[in-house]
This record gives sequence, structure tokens and C-alpha cells, in this order.
Amino acid sequence: MTKKTHFGYREVDSDKKASMVKGVFSSVAPKYDVMNDFMSAGVHRLWKDDFINKLNPQKDSKLLDVAGGTGDIAFRYLKKAKGANVTVCDINHEMLKAGRKNAIDRNILDNIEWVCGDAENLPAPDNYYDYYTIAFGIRNVTNIDKALAEAYRVLKTGGRFMCLEFSKVENPVLAKIYDFYSFNIIPHVGQFVAGDKDSYQYLVESIRKFPSQNEFNKMIAAAGFDNVSYTNLTGGVVAIHSGWKL
Repeated sequence: MTKKTHFGYREVDSDKKASMVKGVFSSVAPKYDVMNDFMSAGVHRLWKDDFINKLNPQKDSKLLDVAGGTGDIAFRYLKKAKGANVTVCDINHEMLKAGRKNAIDRNILDNIEWVCGDAENLPAPDNYYDYYTIAFGIRNVTNIDKALAEAYRVLKTGGRFMCLEFSKVENPVLAKIYDFYSFNIIPHVGQFVAGDKDSYQYLVESIRKFPSQNEFNKMIAAAGFDNVSYTNLTGGVVAIHSGWKL
């Protein structure tokens, strides 16, 4: 019997989800950064700044940034940690293409590598990286547990896992406003800005299918990480999750 998973609110065959997600991000890649600004009114930049500040990267360290196609996290990391090296890994060629262009535009040509790879089967050695980050990407993988296991595998002992992801809004009034905005505004903005309503409808639905803060923390701990914690931003619209390989 074929295993099933969710693609937004749709039930699909597990072995088809990855290619469907690739299709979404291939479509939105050229306007991905612009849409992030439109959807969040620029607040995503503050979330990512906070994320890197909480990561507190050290100089001469090695980061693996997964699903980091356009380079937002990588560029911030390199600015914060002098002499550091970053590998940006993304399953989507179009997102990596956008990231390389962004790097050239910013004259960030050194200490950064762009690799096409799957979060569930990383093209990376064991016990190699000091930090593993994934921002707004883990909800799109087919098997989250497998992605977390891979994160644990590639980190050194003492290495840190950090994830920035949309989460569950805890205030009921804010939750209603957020739901209205998500389902009634974002897909239409996606059509207007990126010419793609369906992809942004999927992205909105995928947020609702992602586990709650506490549920995801349990998954991170089950992968072997210690000192697992999370911090809500903007009332739980997004959360920063952290764990250590000890």
C-alpha cells in the first residue's frame, strides 16, 4: 500500500511530495524574496536577524544552511562570524540560482558553497558542521523525522541545530486575524506579485499542517538533541527552535 502524506490540505503519495514541492519553489523562486517582503511587511528580515543573533555564530566556524536557497541566512551568518564558512544546501536548482545571483549582487564570493541536495539525505559527511540551520523549509520535507536525523548526523559533538519556522499563534484574537490574512490575502498577493496563486495557497496550508511548538520540540529531542527549546516571535506566528548535539 502506498504511503500517504499531506501537500497542504491535500493527501498525496509520499513519493510524489518532493517533486510537487520542487514545482512550487521553481515557480516562486524569481519573486521569492519580494513576496517575503510583501507577505510579512518586511518583518521576516527582523525574524532572521533575531535568528542569527540567537545562533551566536563563532568565527572560523562551519554552517550548513539547509533549504537556504536565496541566501538570506547564509549572508547574515557570514556577516556575523568572521572567517566562517557556509554551505547552502537546497533541493531546488532555481532557488540556488537566485541565491548565487544575490551573492554576486552583494559581492559575497568567498567562504560560501552552493549545493543541490535533499534535507532527508544530505550530501555531507558525519560530524562535520558546527551549526545546522533551516529557515522556513522543514515543513516542506516529506519526512521531518528523517531530516532531523540527518541534521544530527552532520553536526559535530557540541554542534547546534536551529530552525526558524512558522508555528501556532497562541492568542485567539491574533490567530483569527492571521488566518483571515493568510487565506484571503496572501494567495491573491502571490497571484499579483509572482503570478502564482496556487503555490502560495499551498504555502499557507502547509503552515497549518506543521506541528505545534511543543510537538516539534519533542521531535527534535527524539532525534537525539539535548537542551531543546523554542522562542516564539510575533505571538507564535513563527518560532525559533534550538537543540544541541552533546
